[in-house]
Amino acid sequence: MTTLEKQNTVSLNNFLNELADADSSKKSQIENEMVSIGKALVPELVSQIQVVKGSLRGIIAMTLIRIGEPAVDVIKDAAKANSEFKWVADYLIREIGTAA
Repeated sequence: MTTLEKQNTVSLNNFLNELADADSSKKSQIENEMVSIGKALVPELVSQIQVVKGSLRGIIAMTLIRIGEPAVDVIKDAAKANSEFKWVADYLIREIGTAA
């Protein structure tokens, strides 16, 4: 893992920890911060969306959709490696296409 990948993992973990106790305004702010990081955060977002549940999963999904096209290849690769993730990947890719 590169230094940048480690930083992105730490950043995402910090965001996820903050989201656990955040009100809706703070959740929106955190989502916006993740989107602003963009493509660099995509591999960690895709990794986490496969394991988190509930509202965290929804926020990660929305973040990936808002990041858009730069997330598609990573999502496709994850779906190839994890057949249980395929339906989520299909949904995300469809929504990214709709948002574009």
